[in-house]
Amino acid sequence: MSTLANHTTAGGQDWGAFGVTVSFGATTALDRVTLPAVPGSVAAVVGGDGAGKTTLLRTLVNRVRPAAGHVTAPPPTECGFMPTGASGVWQDLTVAENIAFVAAAHHLTGTDLDQRRGELLTAAGLDRATDRLAGALSGGMRQKLAFCLAILHRPRLLVLDEPSTGVDPVSRVDLWRLISRAAADGAAVVMATTYLDEAERASTCLVLDQGRTLTSGTPADVLAGAPGILTTGTAPTGPAELSWRRGRATRSWHPGPARPDEHPVPADMEDTVIALTLAARQES
Repeated sequence: MSTLANHTTAGGQDWGAFGVTVSFGATTALDRVTLPAVPGSVAAVVGGDGAGKTTLLRTLVNRVRPAAGHVTAPPPTECGFMPTGASGVWQDLTVAENIAFVAAAHHLTGTDLDQRRGELLTAAGLDRATDRLAGALSGGMRQKLAFCLAILHRPRLLVLDEPSTGVDPVSRVDLWRLISRAAADGAAVVMATTYLDEAERASTCLVLDQGRTLTSGTPADVLAGAPGILTTGTAPTGPAELSWRRGRATRSWHPGPARPDEHPVPADMEDTVIALTLAARQES
């Protein structure tokens, strides 16, 4: 039986998803997945398309009810959620009108609202775009506006679904600074990301594939658990399905042990996630 609750331990807030299973008809979207959300830290969720990242985040904010396991979170008024893409803003409203609309929903007024609006828009580089329609903003500016709306009310749990996907490199750096600041201010931040360099900056990382946990822990723990043997060269050294391009080079992977003529190379986060996925699919 699933449960959803607001839970506080003696040592503070113990939030997150614990042993959560979610099914849509005959499809199991999440299979006994656990993801703690710790105040003051960033937890990254990574995995390919269909891994279950969005389902897990929506479960955390009570938009999907699990069939098993439990979710603990602050009250909904103390949670912030940024969906993927441009759906986090109202495109036919201006930047200022978007802020005003969300502020009214959270009963933010007066000096508190003025101060919060000013600090967020300045940090996001939107302070000179307040009269522009959200739909007329660049992709990066629109994503930063969506982030500002999600965090306007200073949520204790902030859930972000691929906040920097499709965003230009400069805006992606700006977004990461905003995310880091939210965690430094005490929020428990959970974010799905397709950029594995962002996962390396997080406090913890959960790797999903087809709804199952491949590994979790600190980025160092994840990297240390890279399975098998990884080599690099100008062409695949094994089956094409076990090789991938990295810039001008080709990575090749196999379960191991190393062959006499092989010279394994260390795996970064991208290589590790691919290797974990390949290893899991070979076992299934």
